[in-house]
Amino acid sequence: MRIAVDAMGSDHGCGVVIAGVKRALEEVKQISALYLVGNRAAIQAALPARGFRDHRLRVVDASEVIEMEEEQPIQALRKKKDSSISRAADLVREGKADALVSLGNTAGIFAAATFKVGRIEGVDRGCIATVIPRQGNEFVLLDAGANVECKPMHLAQFAVMGNVYSREVLKRKSPRVGILSNGTEDSKGNELTLAAFKLCKSLDLNFIGNVEGHDLFKDHVDVVVCDGFVGNIVLKTSESLAVAMFSMLKRELTKNTKRQLGALLARDAFQAIRRRMDPEVYGGAPLLGFNGLVFKAHASARERAIASAIRVTAQTVQNQIGQTIARDIAAANLRLKEIV
Repeated sequence: MRIAVDAMGSDHGCGVVIAGVKRALEEVKQISALYLVGNRAAIQAALPARGFRDHRLRVVDASEVIEMEEEQPIQALRKKKDSSISRAADLVREGKADALVSLGNTAGIFAAATFKVGRIEGVDRGCIATVIPRQGNEFVLLDAGANVECKPMHLAQFAVMGNVYSREVLKRKSPRVGILSNGTEDSKGNELTLAAFKLCKSLDLNFIGNVEGHDLFKDHVDVVVCDGFVGNIVLKTSESLAVAMFSMLKRELTKNTKRQLGALLARDAFQAIRRRMDPEVYGGAPLLGFNGLVFKAHASARERAIASAIRVTAQTVQNQIGQTIARDIAAANLRLKEIV
């Protein structure tokens, strides 16, 4: 498989991206070619310092960058035709790469996926799918921020795509799919979720209906569907809560010698929880519904997280997610036409 990596979106410079790429190539032998896209001079200057030599690596020059502070990323994508994310997306569109990974501007990446890579036939909106860990396993949340305003059909298609990802990548045999609402009763929700409920109920899914916020971190649902406005709030709240909990634990467990001793005895348990909640294990989030996999990694990611992002991307490509989504969306659209 061939993967394009945008080298210019990191908060820490392209050197960190190169270190992550080096680690990924050492770990994932199935990668036949990796295109490192960005300012050639900056990339080549960083390569020797890390002793990086791999015949699978190709450097693709791109003279521009879509910055994090760009207020109009779609316009920036059109204006900066030689930006690293644009060139990386071109490689996927032209069939030279099977997937792309970027740490850059989320809206810019989504715009490149939409206007350069293109949506799978039948998919009305692509979406961001975020894997969130909980005790024992994890669930997929989508959309996690790409589509602030949605129609019922969009949520129904998110449900189909999330079901595919949970089944094929996370290996859930029959993923439980739910719509995030303010109550589990069928009558609860707003106009959007009520209409989406009816659509999802008609699809070939293990649809369990509405789920509430307190259901998410129980082993109750595998795919949580919502619009991007709600999804992004859930994601950011979950991330900040995890950080706050560890901070409070650390403060309380170091208050006196007795607690410090208890913390020492329970160190293995705390480390296991930290590993379980570590976002670097996942590396970021896939954008689903496009003609080629697009993966958004965190701009603040370090070497291990970048390597994880590439590894998850490779795993997803191996599972032929795009082809499966295209098939399941086509079947879902046929059913939905009968009731819409």
